This record gives sequence, C-alpha cells and structure tokens, in this order.
Amino acid sequence: MQKFVSDVSGREYAQRERILAKAVRKPIFDLIQKEHPEFNDSCSLSLDELNHYREKYIANYLTAEMGSLSEMEEKVLNALKDKTLLSDNPDDEDSQSTLGQRVADKVATFGGSWTFIISFMAFLLGWIALNVLWLTNKGFDPYPFILLNLILSCLAALQAPVIMMSQNRQEEKDRERAKNDYMVNLKSELEIRMLHEKMDHLILHQEQSLIEIQKIQMDMMNDIMAKLEKR
Repeated sequence: MQKFVSDVSGREYAQRERILAKAVRKPIFDLIQKEHPEFNDSCSLSLDELNHYREKYIANYLTAEMGSLSEMEEKVLNALKDKTLLSDNPDDEDSQSTLGQRVADKVATFGGSWTFIISFMAFLLGWIALNVLWLTNKGFDPYPFILLNLILSCLAALQAPVIMMSQNRQEEKDRERAKNDYMVNLKSELEIRMLHEKMDHLILHQEQSLIEIQKIQMDMMNDIMAKLEKR
C-alpha cells in the first residue's frame, strides 16, 4: 500500500487519504497555517487531519458568534467529534422516578379526567341525598353540610400541591425536550456546514483532476500532431 508523510503531523498515512493543500478551502487553510506556518500550497495532509481542522473551525465559529461555549454547545461539539446521537427521550427518565413522583402523576392524571368529575359529582349527590332525603336532615351531616365542606376543603388543600408537583415535573421534561431540540438543531446545522465544506472540497478536487486530465489529453494530442507532421 502506498503511503505519504503528512506535512502537518509528520505521520504516515495511506495514499488514498492524501489531501493537497491547494484543495483545502481558505478559512481552513488559514487555520492550519496559524498552527503550522510552514504549511503552503505545495504541502499535503490526511483526511482525518482535515476533518480535525474543520471541527476546530466550527468550534471557533461558535465561539465568535456566541462568546464562550455553554455546556450544551460543548456537548454538541463532542457529539460531532465522537459521531454520537443527541436525540435522547426525556420520557425514559420515568422509570427512574420515585414513588412519590409516580403517585403525583397518577393523582394529577386522575384529577383532570371526566372519571374523577363524574364520580365526585355522584359522591356529592349521594351524600346530600343520604342526609336530606334518607335521614330527613337529621343524619351525621345535616344541612348546610359542614362536614362535607370540611372534607372538600381538605381534599382541595391536598390535591393542589400534588398536582403542582406533577406540573413541575412536566415543565422540567419540557425544558429538557427544548434543550434536546436545540442541541439536535445546532448539530444538524453544523453537520450541514461540514457537508457543504466537504462538497466544495470534492468539487474543487474534481475540477483539478479534470484539468489535469485535459492537460494530459492535450499533451497526447500534441504528440500525435507532431508525429503526423513528421510523416
């Protein structure tokens, strides 16, 4: 297998990974020259090294646009570097929730359903009918139903914080989803930038190859014409 020595790191790489310096876009070329001033148009580097400087260029771009990188942006850059996914599902954390959190979710779900409303209305009507009609308003809770009001007050006092606990957990999930969506969108945008960079590199490299082929063809045509003239 043919190999070449990179002018950036001095290491050997397979010939198929060789990238000529003149095929590198100017922003990346300038970034390489900052670290390696001796790097010029006659030099070459490997594809892995070019990708490294592409990622570094993107990191510098983010820093220039947003100032210091946040933890989420660092995570996006690491995902780009390691080629990992960011599309986590916040609902997967439900399996790690505590008993109290699961109970709060169940209470909030049941308290906001028609089943709760209908069953509670049936309970109220049954309570009133039992004391007014069956016990002729001489039962354990006659009109104006002081005991019933006490029960309703206690139920509301307990139900409200439980529902708020569930809502807080839902808001936390929504924030995690928003962060995840932001990181996925940022990663997609950066990958599209890298894809454009690679496409531009391929087009430039292909144009240079076509020019070289045309030069060879012209040389061959000149040789043929010279031979014909000698005859």
